[in-house]
Amino acid sequence: MQTVEQYKVFTLALEGTSDGNPYADVELSATFTLADGSESVVAGGFYKDNGNYAVNFMPRLAGTWNYVTASNDPQLAGITGSFEATPATENNHGRVLLAKDVLPHTDVFSTDEDFNFAYEDGTRYYPFGTTCYAWVNQEPECQEETLKTLAENPFNKIRMCVFPKFYDYNVDDPAMYAYQGEKGNFDHARFNEAFWENFEHRVAQLDELGIECDLIVLHPYDKPEDWGFSRMTKEEDIFYLRYVTRRLSAYKNIWWSLANEWDLLPWKTAEDWDQYARVIMANDPYGHLRSIHNCREIFDHNHSWITHVSWQRCDLQRTSECVIDLRRQYGKPVLIDEVGYEGNINWGWGNLTAEEEVRRFWEGCMRGGYVTHGETYVDRGPKLWWAHGGKLYGDSPSRIGFCRKFFESLPGDMDWMPDETPFAVGTQTWDITVYSNDHGKGEDDVVIYLGFFRPAYREFEAAEGKKYTVDVIDTWNMTVETFPGTFEGKFSIDLPSKQYLALRLRVVE
Repeated sequence: MQTVEQYKVFTLALEGTSDGNPYADVELSATFTLADGSESVVAGGFYKDNGNYAVNFMPRLAGTWNYVTASNDPQLAGITGSFEATPATENNHGRVLLAKDVLPHTDVFSTDEDFNFAYEDGTRYYPFGTTCYAWVNQEPECQEETLKTLAENPFNKIRMCVFPKFYDYNVDDPAMYAYQGEKGNFDHARFNEAFWENFEHRVAQLDELGIECDLIVLHPYDKPEDWGFSRMTKEEDIFYLRYVTRRLSAYKNIWWSLANEWDLLPWKTAEDWDQYARVIMANDPYGHLRSIHNCREIFDHNHSWITHVSWQRCDLQRTSECVIDLRRQYGKPVLIDEVGYEGNINWGWGNLTAEEEVRRFWEGCMRGGYVTHGETYVDRGPKLWWAHGGKLYGDSPSRIGFCRKFFESLPGDMDWMPDETPFAVGTQTWDITVYSNDHGKGEDDVVIYLGFFRPAYREFEAAEGKKYTVDVIDTWNMTVETFPGTFEGKFSIDLPSKQYLALRLRVVE
C-alpha cells in the first residue's frame, strides 16, 4: 500500500480522455474517507495534458484512507483505492491557521489569540516573511539560488506571484508562462503543464524549508499587449482560480493572497473579489488562510472570507506603527506585508537603511503584529531580491533573525499591551512600545522597545512584593546584557547611549 506522511501531499494519478479541451470539459473529483469513518474530504481534480489527470490530497489525520473518484469521463469515474498516512514527523506541524481556531484545544489559549497564528498541531507560528514576487518566473538557475538563499536566512514565509511582473527593474519576459500559447495570443482555457509542474515543485521545496507560501494569485503589473493576465475576463479569472486552487491547496504551506495592490485593478469590483474568494473557498477543502493587499485604498478587511489583514503602509512616516489601529478596527491578525524595503532604488519605499528596516520589524512585533522583509539594492548584482530572488546583500536579515528568535522565546501569552506602560515612572507612552503578559498589573514579564530614542536611564516602579531581573537588548548588535542582581520597588536603570534598545523585565518567582 502506498504511504504518505500526514499533512503531506498524496497525488492520485489517472488517465482519461484527451479529446476536446479536458481543462474545461472534464469534471473530476475524489472522495477520501478515513477507514474508521471519522473524516471524509472531497478534493477536486485537474487535467495535466496528454490524457493525464490528477487529484492532490492532504491527509490531516494519520491512518488508512480509502478513495473513490467521480467524473463525467467514464474512464475516470468510480476508481477506488487506499493509501496509508503515517504520523507527522518532527517539524511537520500541519497548516498554519488562526490561533483561535487551534489553541482553545490546548493549555496555552489566551484572550489575545484573535490576533495570532498557530500550526494545526498547536505549535505557535510567528510569521517573519520576505517578498520575492517573481522568483518562480526566472530561469532555473536563479530559482535554485533563491532557494539556497532562503535556506540560509531566517524567513518562514514568502510573498510570491503566479504571474510574471512587469515594473521598474523587472521588465524581462519570464522563463515560462502559466498558459499555452505565445505572447499576445495565450489560450486562457489551456494551461502550460511544464510551468505548473515546476510551480508545484517549488512550493513543495519551500515546504521542506519550513516556509509558508503566501501566494498572490492576481496583480496589476502586466504587459497588457503581450501577457494580458491582469485583463482576463471574470470568467477567465474564475477558471484560473479554480484550477490553481485545486492544484495547490493540498500543500500545507499555501496561503491565498487574492491580490497584490487590489486597488490598481479598478476594473475588478469589491463584489468581484468576494466572488473570487468564494471560488477559492469552494475548491480548497482545507481552509487555508486568505487575504487581499492594498496600494493606496485599503480593502474592507471585515469581509468574512478575509482571515487576516495584509497591509501596505500608506504613509512614509507611520508604517508598522499602524498595527494597533488595524487590530482595533478589524479584530484580526495584522501583517504589514509591505513595510518598506532595505535598498537604494529611486523609489522612497525601496531605499530604507537596514537600521530602519529592522526598527520597523521591532515596532510591528511589539505592537502585536507581524512584518515582512524586502530588499531592493540596484547596484549589488543583476537581480533585485524583491522581484527576482537570487541573493540577499543587505544587513537586515540577520537582525530580523535575532528578532524572530527573541519573540519566539517569549511566553505564549505575551502580547501588545494597550494604553498602559507598566512599571514606568514619569514616562509617556508615545515614545515606547510595550509587550507584556500582565495585562496592566505590573506583575509579570514586560518588554519595552525604545526604537530610535536613546534615554540615559529609565525609571520603574514594581508591584509591591515583586522582584525583577532586567535585560538590556541591543537589537542591532544582537546582544543581551543582564544587569546583576534583582530590582524591586522604585528603581532606575542606566542605559548606553544607543538607539534601537529594548528592555526586558522578568519577575523572579
